[in-house]
Amino acid sequence: MAENQNFEFEDKRTAENDDDAFVIGKGFTVAEPVQPVVKKTKKRRKKRKTLSNIIWIVSILVISCSLAFGVIYIGADYAGLGFGRESKEVTFEVEKGSSTQKIAEALEKAGIVKSPLAFRLYSKIKGYDSQFKYGVYTIKDDCGYGGVVDKLMTEGAVAESVKVTIPEGTGINDYTKNVNGEKVTVKGIATILEEAGVCTQSDFFAALNEVEFESELLKNANVGKAYYALEGYLFPETYQFYNYDSKECARLAVKRMIAESEKRITAQMLERAKEMGYSMNEILTMASIIQMESGQNTSEMPNVAAVFYNRLKSDSFATLGSSPTCYYGNSFKNDDGRYDTYKAKGLPPGPLCSPGIEAIKAALYPTEDVPYYYFVTDSKGKFYYHKTLAEQSATINRLQKGDNWVYEYFD
Repeated sequence: MAENQNFEFEDKRTAENDDDAFVIGKGFTVAEPVQPVVKKTKKRRKKRKTLSNIIWIVSILVISCSLAFGVIYIGADYAGLGFGRESKEVTFEVEKGSSTQKIAEALEKAGIVKSPLAFRLYSKIKGYDSQFKYGVYTIKDDCGYGGVVDKLMTEGAVAESVKVTIPEGTGINDYTKNVNGEKVTVKGIATILEEAGVCTQSDFFAALNEVEFESELLKNANVGKAYYALEGYLFPETYQFYNYDSKECARLAVKRMIAESEKRITAQMLERAKEMGYSMNEILTMASIIQMESGQNTSEMPNVAAVFYNRLKSDSFATLGSSPTCYYGNSFKNDDGRYDTYKAKGLPPGPLCSPGIEAIKAALYPTEDVPYYYFVTDSKGKFYYHKTLAEQSATINRLQKGDNWVYEYFD
């Protein structure tokens, strides 16, 4: 009985407690109370909004100022006002067949137009770009777009031109060489231009002195040490030169020949010279020697180049020993022998002439693995290469006996 009573008592207590208890069902748990999210303060939001507004305002001001400056700049360019203009007359050339883009670039270089793109758009909108004429123009740098297009459409071809060929291997000066006892004078560029009626020799030399050595190519020129810093930089080619005024046409001729060199001598060539450990001036100097030693035999130029490079690298040769360097230097009254490679070591201070593109390529890419240090040609232009002076002398004796020998020297 006692056991039953105890059971009833316990059950009663449980029932009584259940009235006030909260029973958690199976599978349910009591989650921790969620902490409320702390929102950004009004102060922080206000600060960020202010910063954003400042950035927008500054951006708008910068864009507005840029646009305003652009409008002012193009407007001034259109009107020919300010920005370095001096109301001076400028001469520029429009080559036959030039596009509006090329004309705009020429105008920019002359200081007449500051924005080539704006000038091109103006010409396009107005329908002028197909009406421009080639020729030489003299115009004030502050005439504005209207004055420029008026000149380009109504004048043009104001100067007569003459066809002039500058042969490969031509120097600036005349020089005289002795060929088997007979004196032969080789005309220089100055004489060729004067005889063609382009300009006088004195005006040509004056134009050489006006050139600024600022371009990538001309920075290589050996100013101060070469007798003519531009020797070798006036490309040999057939040109149409103007001949209406000696001084101006001399400037245009020099400018045209330099531009041709800068077009022909590429960035890859400049880089190749650096790879070889030479300046472009040294490459042009070597090319000029190759040109004068090889004549027009372009196929032999890489071999001739290899021979001279072998001499430069060899301890057995104190000097380069090229005969053209002798009579080039001697063509100058006060020559001090700096070009004479029988006496002076290494390469001369500058080119001896204007080498052609094949001679320049040969100087950059001589024939590889050539074991020769000497060469000689016969009267027909055939080349003979030798390793030793004894072999060279034997060939010369054989050519002399066969009346097949040509020798150039200066006296």
